Amino acid sequence: MLVFPRPEINPLMRPASFQVLRALADGSFHPAAALGVSRSAVRDAIRDLRDHGMAVRVVRGRGVHLVDGADLISPHVVAARLADRGDDVTLKVLDQCESTNAELLAHAARGAPSGSALACELQTAGRGRRGNQWLSGLVSGLTFSLLWRSRRTGLDLAGLSLAAGVACVAALEALDLSGVRLKWPNDLMFGGRKLGGILAESAGELRGPSAIVVGIGINVRLSQAVRAPLGRPVSELAEIRADLPTRSVLLGELLVQLAAAFETFEQRGFAAFRADWMRLHAQQDERIRVALPGGAAAEGVAIGVDADGALLLRTDAGIERLHSGEVGIGAAA
Repeated sequence: MLVFPRPEINPLMRPASFQVLRALADGSFHPAAALGVSRSAVRDAIRDLRDHGMAVRVVRGRGVHLVDGADLISPHVVAARLADRGDDVTLKVLDQCESTNAELLAHAARGAPSGSALACELQTAGRGRRGNQWLSGLVSGLTFSLLWRSRRTGLDLAGLSLAAGVACVAALEALDLSGVRLKWPNDLMFGGRKLGGILAESAGELRGPSAIVVGIGINVRLSQAVRAPLGRPVSELAEIRADLPTRSVLLGELLVQLAAAFETFEQRGFAAFRADWMRLHAQQDERIRVALPGGAAAEGVAIGVDADGALLLRTDAGIERLHSGEVGIGAAA
């Protein structure tokens, strides 16, 4: 998804820089002496924030100003939204981590309960499918993971990431963010460009029970400094609606919808989501090219997904069922 910051910049922020970020988040001027850290730490924080695409002004006699403020995640706002809907989900928010999926898988191995969620303001080494790296900008999107413990076997969990995609679209639509579509197997799309992605990873016995961690990354509002190094067009929620809900409200609704979807999946599997997924399929009835593991490729018309989440491709040889691969954007040649 996003590759940011530039390779020559350390993607990690100093811990004191997050303290300064929280103090400046309201967008007001603050005297450097009132930021709770040393003057050298303030200078380092300004450098860190600017390196990560945030506009910081320093005006003599007024102090330090984060030009656009910062929409930081509030665990209290998220918890209130979850409580209102009666969902048994608990959230922990980190300033930064390499990967919310890796962190939560480690927590799962130590016995973390089902419904544990982890989010961070800056993810520096997130993982995408097939070993791809997935980095994201500071406070420019949502990167979070949710742990779900299932009695289903490993094979029965096929399609869970597709069900999660349906849940994400439902959450966005509940907040008047419409027009998001799904690209098999795990991409959120808007306007033909990638808006977000999903990665499901599991631990446990093949015959069950399983601990599944589903990681979500969604672009919310990207600065030009974040967009510049990408090398390819992407989308963001700000394109859909200018007056966006806060990231806390977004995260709360996403967790609500995901928890409900996982409960349904536990009882009925992906078959319960198939019709909605087909309705949201960005490439339904289009001719596509799928890069397969090992370097091969398949071409044909995408006619949807099977009850287990396999992509159905109509080819010259008949209907093919694909369980893995990367679908290109745009029609096949």
